[in-house]
Amino acid sequence: MKPKVFIILGFLVAVGAVLFITSSNGDKARQQGGAEAAPSQTRASGPVTEISFLYSTEKKEWVESAVAGFQQENPSIRVKLVGKGSLESAQAMLDGKEKPTVWSPADSAVLRMLESDWSTDPQRGQLFATSGDDAPQPLVITPLVFVVWEDRAEVLQKVSGGVVSWKAIHKAVASDQGWPAIGGKSEWGFVKLGHTDPTRSNSGLQAMLLATLEFYGKRSGLTVGDLLKPEYQTWVKELEKGVTRFETSTGTFMTDMVRFGPSKYDVAVVYENLAISQLANAQGRWGNLKVYYPALTLWSDHPAALVQADWVTPEQKDAARKFLTYLRSRPVQERALAFGFRPADPSVPLKTQDAANPFTRLAPQGIQVDVPPVAEVPEGPVVRNLLTMWSRVVGTAR
Repeated sequence: MKPKVFIILGFLVAVGAVLFITSSNGDKARQQGGAEAAPSQTRASGPVTEISFLYSTEKKEWVESAVAGFQQENPSIRVKLVGKGSLESAQAMLDGKEKPTVWSPADSAVLRMLESDWSTDPQRGQLFATSGDDAPQPLVITPLVFVVWEDRAEVLQKVSGGVVSWKAIHKAVASDQGWPAIGGKSEWGFVKLGHTDPTRSNSGLQAMLLATLEFYGKRSGLTVGDLLKPEYQTWVKELEKGVTRFETSTGTFMTDMVRFGPSKYDVAVVYENLAISQLANAQGRWGNLKVYYPALTLWSDHPAALVQADWVTPEQKDAARKFLTYLRSRPVQERALAFGFRPADPSVPLKTQDAANPFTRLAPQGIQVDVPPVAEVPEGPVVRNLLTMWSRVVGTAR
């Protein structure tokens, strides 16, 4: 009998030990849970509304910074970020692969093109509001610029009235003599131009628009008929001989321009904000890399559009309005300067006392507050036909 008693007592002790350990772990878990719950007091106590923000990746850093601040102030709204190239996102919406609450491409040209494509099916209804507070409005802005090694730019300026122009670039690119055709050094070889694929990247599309407008001497009023003229198409084909590879990302060839110097690119067509982010890295590597503003430029106005499609609920619309108001608030607009953007809010000054302000710091590298005249964005059908023309004349020849 005694052995049985010892066995029973041993069992009871073991059970007691297990219960004690479990209780202790539970107390620790509750204590830890209390510590983790403190931050959750900022979370919504009621239902959370999720909105999706489909945006162009050029403004990724500014967007992510702004959304982090918005989420802290608005715990009842969750913002899902989806970054895509402007043309890619427009096609994804047209195909039904993306159904955002708010869409913000890099510029209004792509927005107008999607509006035009969308309206071909009347059953879809209106995609964006055409007036009022819900109509597309800019978030931040940045112009298209040339980034050129200074010695190359001086040659281009001599043949184009003191500016870097598309016609001067075309003259050098089209000639089999390369740089010597316009007075450059023979050791520079052929003119190496960099811009992205217009059918896949917004900066490439803008580059083609500006080149076309300069060819015709227009600031506005570009027509589909202009794009059909053989002499113009020949000019475009000759110009594009200078581009050895059409990248899909502006950042890719801008980085390569700094990394490899003029051996890879003499001239690049990029957004001003992207140039600002790379100029400091280039100095002292291959010479002086500077920004030059074309005689006519285009704004990337980064419009934000509240989508009016049936997949957006009234609750999401209300949440999106709060989000857009936050993005356009003065403190968030002021922070855009740090990322090289010009605030869309005209009351925010570009020049400040902040030593890190790029519009002051990078003035010696060509960054300037005042910009040349800005071209008028064509209507959607013109933009679509420009892309078709380029694919036929240039894209299929590569």
